Amino acid sequence: MTRSTAFPTLLAAAALALCGTACNTAPAPAESAPPPPDVGAITAAITDMEEVYAKAAANKDVETIMAYYAEDIVSYRTGKEALQGKAALRAEMAERMEQDSLNVVPVFKVQDIFVGLDHVTEIGSWTDSDAQGNVLDHGTYMAVFRKTANGWECIREMSVSAKAKEAAATAS
Repeated sequence: MTRSTAFPTLLAAAALALCGTACNTAPAPAESAPPPPDVGAITAAITDMEEVYAKAAANKDVETIMAYYAEDIVSYRTGKEALQGKAALRAEMAERMEQDSLNVVPVFKVQDIFVGLDHVTEIGSWTDSDAQGNVLDHGTYMAVFRKTANGWECIREMSVSAKAKEAAATAS
């Protein structure tokens, strides 16, 4: 072997020695990606939750409503401090329902759903009417849900009334 061919030959032999049996094994199969979320089914589940919530609110059934929420819920509302935790929300909701002499009937309408792997963000509209169907207030809301073993639970919500904006526009 000449000097000019000795180095490439040694380099090839070293590469083969380093490779050993590892070069002969097939690559590990790629992990399959999880199936995409079923947006239609998730939207239906969230819509069902909103309908149960609305019926329970009309019946002043605080405990049924509380099933909607996670223990660590944070609820933001127009003109009020954020409520932190299910106990604080339960107390505020029970007091509000106790003071409700108009028998408010809420309606929630899911406008849009944004689906992640274990979270869903819902954007919707709401209308509160009295027992005769007269609209008392309306607005928009956003809710963030966390996936649990039993479905979805609301961990954050924000609700804004359109009434104040309409009153300001009328006053100008």
